[in-house]
Amino acid sequence: MALSTFVKINSITNLTDARYGAGMNVNLLGFNLDSNSDKYISHSVFKEISGWLSGVDFVGEFTHESIHGLLEILKEYPTITWIEYDRIEELKALVGKGYSLIYRMDLEEVRKIEPQVAKSLGQSGIIFHVVSKQDTLSEDDLKVLKNLAEKCKVILGTGINVQSVRTLLDNTGIYGISLSGSDEIKPGLKDMDELAEILEQLEIEE
Repeated sequence: MALSTFVKINSITNLTDARYGAGMNVNLLGFNLDSNSDKYISHSVFKEISGWLSGVDFVGEFTHESIHGLLEILKEYPTITWIEYDRIEELKALVGKGYSLIYRMDLEEVRKIEPQVAKSLGQSGIIFHVVSKQDTLSEDDLKVLKNLAEKCKVILGTGINVQSVRTLLDNTGIYGISLSGSDEIKPGLKDMDELAEILEQLEIEE
């Protein structure tokens, strides 16, 4: 079984989501490494979770961290090979440092960026991760995403549900999507229905 598009699972906090994502052959599992976040994963918990997994890459998700601090933190997470960051110039400085890179930006700000910014990301090989606190996309938003996708690789982290996912991919030309898991009801028990339904829409027979 494989998926028809690139998929990242955001801010993993438990083994259940991690094992499910890996089992569904998603591309990336993200772990929040901002110590001030309620989604923060310590290196000991990360090691415990990642030790059960294979066939998937890991992303360190950062917010407002200095480059030096970021790289120091990653020394404790040696199996992380991707960095997601919300500072574009600092992220560009990490090109060639041995990590694959993702630039995260809120849709409200994405609407205002100049086309050359997206072109620059494409030339640098940096993936553009578009997120939003809102869960709906307007026609104008779809046009913005389509224009971005012509200049760089875009993964979308908002407005995705089981009814919309295939249409979004077909109509915008985006590179992939990101999805978020949820907290466990108790260890090993949680509701995976929505996540499972979306991924099942993306399954292709090998």
